[in-house]
Amino acid sequence: MSQKTRFRAYQLGTPGSSFSYSVDNHFTLIEARINATNGDNIITEMKIVGCETISCLHITSWDKDHCDYEELKLILEYLKPKRIEYSGYSPDTDCGKNSLKAIKEYCLKNNAIQKSISPDFVNSLKPGKERMYSNIVYNPTNNSDKHNDNSIVQLFRSGRFTVLSLGDCEDAAIAKSIMDCNIADSETDVLILAHHGADNGFTTREFLRAIKPKIAICSSDYDNEYDHPRQEIRNILYQEGITLYTTKTGDVIIICEEDNVVHAYNLKANSDEISSKMTFSPKTVPVE
Repeated sequence: MSQKTRFRAYQLGTPGSSFSYSVDNHFTLIEARINATNGDNIITEMKIVGCETISCLHITSWDKDHCDYEELKLILEYLKPKRIEYSGYSPDTDCGKNSLKAIKEYCLKNNAIQKSISPDFVNSLKPGKERMYSNIVYNPTNNSDKHNDNSIVQLFRSGRFTVLSLGDCEDAAIAKSIMDCNIADSETDVLILAHHGADNGFTTREFLRAIKPKIAICSSDYDNEYDHPRQEIRNILYQEGITLYTTKTGDVIIICEEDNVVHAYNLKANSDEISSKMTFSPKTVPVE
C-alpha cells in the first residue's frame, strides 16, 4: 500500500457541502450530495483511484445541505456504498426521516455496513494513538438539543495527510475538547471549517492556534448568498497564516503521493483552470 492520498471539495452550485477523501483505492464520500454540478467530478475522482463503488459514505448531519434525500437515492442506486456512517440523532424533518429509512433498507438489501455515530458509540471507542492510520471520532459525546452540535467530528488520517471535518458544530465546549487532544493539534493538515465558516464562537483564534492547519476549507455556493466564510473568520485565518480555499469559483483538490509533498489547488472556471496553488509537508509521517 502506497497511501496515495487525495482530497476534493466539490462545488455544488447550491448551498451545502460535498467532499471526498481517498487513500489508494479506498474512496470516502463526505456528505450525501450529488447533482449536475459535482456529479461528474465525483465520478472522475473515483476513476482516478480505481473505484467503481464508494467505500464509505460519511454523513455528518441530517440537515438537507448535508444529506439531500433525492440525491442520496442517486448515490445509493449508482455509487453503491459498501459502508454508511451517519449522525446518531433522530432526524425530525421529512428529508432526514426518509433518508434514514432509505439507508436502512439499502444496507439490509445490499449487505452493506451501517454505523450510527451516536454518543454511546463514540464513548465506547478506545483512545486514539499518535501517528497511526486509524480515523478518530471526537463528537458527538453527548446528546444535544441543538442538532448542529450532534454533527460528527472526525479526523481522517488513513493517508499521507489528515483532514479534520467539523460538520456543523457550534458549541465552544466541543471546540475545547478537540483542542485538548494532542493528536488533533499535532496531526491536522487540512481543516474543514465548522458550519461552513460561520462566526459562532467555535472557530476562534485560540482554536486555530491550537490546531494549526496548513489549509482551511470552506464550502460555498457560487453566489455565496450566506457569506461563507464570515469576514471575521477570514480575518483570523489571514492573521494566523492559514491559507483559505473555498469552492466559490471551483473545486479544491489536494494530493500527496510517495514523495510526501502535499500539492493543493484551488480551481476556477468550472474547475478547468487553477486559481491558486501551494505545496507543504504533512505534519507527521504515520507508522503502521
